[in-house]
Amino acid sequence: MTEPSPVTAPAQARIAATFARCRAEGRAALVTYVMAGDPDPETSLKVLEALPASGADIVEFGLPFTDPMADGPAIQAAGLRALKAGQGVDKTLDLVRRFRAGNAETPVILMGYYNPIHTYGVARFLDDAVVAGIDGLIVVDLPPEEDDELCLPALAKGLAFIRLATPTTDEKRLPAVLANTAGFVYYVSITGVTGTATPDFGKVADAVARIRRHTDLPVVVGFGVRTGADAAAIARGADGVVVGSALIDVLRSSLDAEGRAQASTVDAVSALVRDLAAGVRRAAEV
Repeated sequence: MTEPSPVTAPAQARIAATFARCRAEGRAALVTYVMAGDPDPETSLKVLEALPASGADIVEFGLPFTDPMADGPAIQAAGLRALKAGQGVDKTLDLVRRFRAGNAETPVILMGYYNPIHTYGVARFLDDAVVAGIDGLIVVDLPPEEDDELCLPALAKGLAFIRLATPTTDEKRLPAVLANTAGFVYYVSITGVTGTATPDFGKVADAVARIRRHTDLPVVVGFGVRTGADAAAIARGADGVVVGSALIDVLRSSLDAEGRAQASTVDAVSALVRDLAAGVRRAAEV
C-alpha cells in the first residue's frame, strides 16, 4: 500500500476533516465542479457560495483554459464564456479569496491545466493559492513523471495534489499515480472526455475496490454523473461523487440568448445540487 508523503498532512487538513465528517454520517461526499468566472465573475461567486449551502461537501473550481483536452463540450463552452468575461488565474484566486471571507470550512480544489499556471509563474501561483484559501490542485495534463514541475512544490506549500486514475490505469501504473497524491484519488469512471457517457456502475465499484487496495486515501468518482439517482449508485461504492457537466448544463440553460445570467441562474444550479445531495444521502440508507 502506498504511504502518503509526510508533507501532505497540512494539505489534507480541511479535506480530511470533510471526509471524516461524511464517514461519521455513513455516506459519501458530494464534490461539485463549476467553472470560475462562468458566465461572469459576480454570478460565479454567487454560484460558488451556493454550492455548500445546497449540500456540496467539496468544491472543484475550474481554471479556464483555451485548450481543455479532457473536457467535453459543456465544460469547454463554460471555459470560453469565462475567458470572454475576462477570467484568468488572478481573478480566479480572487473569487476564492472572497468566498473564504464567508466560508472557512468547505475545501476548494482548483482544477485545470498546467499552461495558465506556468504562464502565471509556479512559485507566485502557489504562494497566491495558499493565501487565497485553495486546498488542493487537480492538473490533468501533468503526469507523475513531471512531479518536479508542480506536484512536489505544491505539496511543500501544504497544498494537496490530487491525481486522476482511469479505467486504463493498470496495476503497473497505479503505484506511480498514487506516489505523491494527497487529499483524495479522483477515479475517472469512463474513457473519453467529461459529460459524454454514463458509467457502468458495477465496473466503477470494482475499480474503486482495486484502488483502495493500494492506498488509504478516499476515492471519489466522477465523469458521467448527472442525476441524484446516478449519484446514489456511485455513492454506494465510493468515498465521494463528483458532478460537473450536469451543473454546467443547468447553468447554461438558465442564461439568456446573449449568455448572460438571469435571476434564476443560481437557483437552477442549487436545485440540482440539492437533488444530488439527496441522492448521496439516500445511498447511505440502503
